[in-house]
Amino acid sequence: MTALLVSVAGIQIVQGGAAQAVLPTAAVALGDSFVSGEGAGNYQPVVDASGTAQAFPGWSAPNSNAYFCHRSANASLFKASLPGIQDRFNLACSGGQPADVANPSSARASGRSVASQLDQLRAVAQTHDIDVVLVGLGSNNTQFTFGDVASLCANRFIADAWTGWWEFWAYLNGEVPQEPCTVSDLATDAEVAAATAETTAALRQILDTLAQVDADGVHRVVLQTYTNPMPLDVAEQYRDEDSRTDTRDKFRALGAERYAAGCPIHRASLAPGHVFSQNLGSLVRNAYTTLAAERPAADLRVLDVQKAFDGARLCENPGSPTGTLATPLRVQDGPSGTFITSLSGWDKIGIQRLANTCVTYFQTCQESWHPSAAGHTVLGQCLTGALNAAPRTTVTCARNANGTLTIS
Repeated sequence: MTALLVSVAGIQIVQGGAAQAVLPTAAVALGDSFVSGEGAGNYQPVVDASGTAQAFPGWSAPNSNAYFCHRSANASLFKASLPGIQDRFNLACSGGQPADVANPSSARASGRSVASQLDQLRAVAQTHDIDVVLVGLGSNNTQFTFGDVASLCANRFIADAWTGWWEFWAYLNGEVPQEPCTVSDLATDAEVAAATAETTAALRQILDTLAQVDADGVHRVVLQTYTNPMPLDVAEQYRDEDSRTDTRDKFRALGAERYAAGCPIHRASLAPGHVFSQNLGSLVRNAYTTLAAERPAADLRVLDVQKAFDGARLCENPGSPTGTLATPLRVQDGPSGTFITSLSGWDKIGIQRLANTCVTYFQTCQESWHPSAAGHTVLGQCLTGALNAAPRTTVTCARNANGTLTIS
């Protein structure tokens, strides 16, 4: 006898067969900090690998604590308009790498105590029909990480600003470079190529798992690129102080001014930083190209957000960080919970102590240079546009001078 499928009061009934409940629909975020909500505050408890929900454990707790995945209720997934979606699940983790997709993050150095993102995805699929998947991968991998890149350029600027050439060689033995970052300092072509292959393999695992566990087999997967928190150049007021630019030997007043504004970095490092961001965009698009060729029936698209913060980046306008869409670089003096907003009057020994706090207790500075709550709201609007746009390879979300967005 041929079974007949009918729906009554939300229950699928197979006449001549068993009844099966219709699962509620879900949108899921996978990946790293740019989708987990790092920088947006209002971080929610995160279930660790043992099944225990971890709330804020204190500033001196190990950074491996699951809470420091920093899954924010303000993340872009929760700010997007998603008609037809009943529930949303943030499975991303700040610092997430491709290896964390199929393996527990704790399996690698500096990972967090959370289950693999695929295991978390499988758990969601047991109770929900997954219709939308937002993925942000590529900025962290075995070749380079966003945090290391950011720290490198900021540390060089701070060392240059606070330490004269004679102090540098006499006391530091030249161990901390003071010159601006170059493109090859951040990621070589070979490193980007290796990171692309690593990211593509992880995305392939996500698609394979979705094919196995999604209730109806219908889901749209959005691969999001990255946006740079820094401008191509700083506003004029941040270019010199006390008649010293960042090309001079020791420029503490300028260093303090840029730190307060959220952008302690050489002007000469800004262009290489944008090349790095563009390379991350290419990484995501190249991964898409490979996967789309392998799976022509898959509902895949790239969401390019590299221009989503145009005109509202740190130090792009006077008054930074007010009015920007990214979080300023901030550190603490020990795991105190109090962020240092001004370095005026600090000496190089105090500055070194702040830097060491960031190294020892990374959670005290990990929010730096990420989309803020306002930035995640913009990224949520970009995601809405990407899902509503006509099918295409890449959907670009760009911010206009008046603050509106153009989706193309």
